[in-house]
Amino acid sequence: MLNFLLRAAVVGLAIAFLLVWWRPALLGAVTAHAPIAGPAAGRAPVVMQSFADAVARAAPAVVNIYTARLVTERAPTAPIDQLFGDFWPSYRQRVERSLGSGVIVDAKGTIVTNHHVISGADSIMAQLADGRIAEATLIGSDPDTDIAILHLSIGNLPVMPLGRSDTLRVGDIALAIGNPYGLSQTVTQGIVSATGRGQLGIVAFENFIQTDAAINLGNSGGALIDAYGDLVGINTAVLNRAYGGPEGIGFAIPVNLVRGVMEQILAHGHVIRGWLEFVPQDLSQQQSAQLGITDGGGVTVVKIQLNSPAYVAGVRPGDLVTGLNGETVRSAQDLVSKIAALKPGTQVQLDARHGRQPYRVELKVTERPTREAQAR
Repeated sequence: MLNFLLRAAVVGLAIAFLLVWWRPALLGAVTAHAPIAGPAAGRAPVVMQSFADAVARAAPAVVNIYTARLVTERAPTAPIDQLFGDFWPSYRQRVERSLGSGVIVDAKGTIVTNHHVISGADSIMAQLADGRIAEATLIGSDPDTDIAILHLSIGNLPVMPLGRSDTLRVGDIALAIGNPYGLSQTVTQGIVSATGRGQLGIVAFENFIQTDAAINLGNSGGALIDAYGDLVGINTAVLNRAYGGPEGIGFAIPVNLVRGVMEQILAHGHVIRGWLEFVPQDLSQQQSAQLGITDGGGVTVVKIQLNSPAYVAGVRPGDLVTGLNGETVRSAQDLVSKIAALKPGTQVQLDARHGRQPYRVELKVTERPTREAQAR
């Protein structure tokens, strides 16, 4: 009896192997991940065999951005001219062109792209996936997050469905759609490599999604979508390849941040942020050792506006800021980001040290000036 059962098992396994070899689909579809909580809850699992449906849902709302600006430059002096003394310099003009991507986010024609894509442009043209081309108008931009908002005055526009970036998990599928090197409607696939990336030195307020989906020249301002075709980020940068040539390290602005910046630009023309009118800087290891700080907490004040609330309250350059509203300050970016999220007029409690003497002051948050205002 035992020999009979063993023979039957071997024959059964052999038949199963032949069936699977002949028809691999009998194994069933493999899913990318189970449905996640939030907007994706209740949806069918995503099949890894193809993301064509997700791309078809999102790609029509990704546009190509073409910019041009007139550049005036001094014409080079011919060697023979130097023999006859100094002449009034001559200048010449040329048109400098660049390309990028953008995402249509509502039926009114609102487009989200990167600030660096349109910065300094004299003209901005947008080309839709269906081939239509129209001039785009700049509504406003925010260099501190590298977000710009454009408007397109044509009808019957495709709209990108907006997802949520706060539900993203490391390992989730990520698809980048854009216009790399002028190759419109190019899609690359990867995963979410990390979330909450900061202190990269790209912009003032950093909270990037890191992905290994290929992002190249011209992808800036394009869409990072999830496996369902929802927008989860705006592609903005890659790690500088000059530093050892890293591959597969790109960054996108989370869609939750994009929403907030877009709403403020549409309402006010710029983003309203809080400010305490001083510039903080992270401590070096030497400074931390001199001040007896071992837990990495605290930042130093390097510049302060004269007659500002902080200056009047006694804050001075060289002071160490250790806490805000009872929470430890870990870095300069941490402090700036927390203050920026507050409305002007809000009262805050600042813990600091002058030398080794601790003190606490109550300050009123003012409005952070735009970068253009700071430059004046």
